[in-house]
Order: sequence, then structure tokens, then C-alpha cells
Amino acid sequence: MEAALPKVALSIEHVGSTAVPGLLAKPVIDIDLIVADPEQEQDYVPALTSLGYDPTVRERSWYQHRMLRHDNPRVNLHVFGPGCPEHIRHILFRDWLRERPADRQRYADAKMLAKDGVTTAPDYNLRKQNVVREIYRDIFKHQGWVGG
Repeated sequence: MEAALPKVALSIEHVGSTAVPGLLAKPVIDIDLIVADPEQEQDYVPALTSLGYDPTVRERSWYQHRMLRHDNPRVNLHVFGPGCPEHIRHILFRDWLRERPADRQRYADAKMLAKDGVTTAPDYNLRKQNVVREIYRDIFKHQGWVGG
């Protein structure tokens, strides 16, 4: 992917559950691609579609987020601009789970419970939301960003 996006890809990061060794994960790879301006789709979409990615999401009101999907292997490629809070949260969460086995297991348990009886991704995310928020609270507290 980097070779297809010279001077466009500011950063490419493997995020999500598959980026955390030992964490139960669906066979979907989540990647964050950081570009100077996600609105300038002509700078990256043609190169990515030539690699088999299909544009599926355009959320201008949410950090200019774009998502492209690849089917084999299954990849969700999230495109954000520099300094995007959502990308920063992805990195913080990934790194926290890599370094803390107890929270990695707590999140794995929440994922297992969340998947039972749900048929949509929003429902699945809603069911694991409390644990995710607790982990973020711990991350932010550890960083000194929130009080005790």
C-alpha cells in the first residue's frame, strides 16, 4: 500500500483487534491511513481501487472519515487526516491492550459476550461499549488527561 501512495500516505497503522497479539479477533484487518486531506480523494482512492479496495463510507461530519474495504484478505481501511482524535484513540487503545494482559482479557471477554444474539455491528459495539469506555477512562487517567 505504501508503494501505491508515495507522498500521500503520511502514516499507515495496523489497528483493531488483529493488531493485538493474543486477542480474539474476527478475520478482519483494520488499518488507519493518514493523509494530508481526506477530502482530496483523487490523491488516494484511484491507487487504492487499483489494489482492490472499494470505497464504502464517506463521513465528512466525523473527522472527514473515509473507509475502503478489501475482500481478500478482508480489510477495513480507515482514512483520516493528521492529528485526528479517532486515529489517536485507535493507537492508544491498541498499545494499551498490547501492554496490559488483564485489560486485553477483559476486552476479549466483553467481545465474546457482545457477539451472542446480535446481528449488526452497531448492536455488537453497543454491547461492549461499557468495557471499552472503562478502558479508555483508564488510558486517559494514566496519561493525566482526566482526574482520579
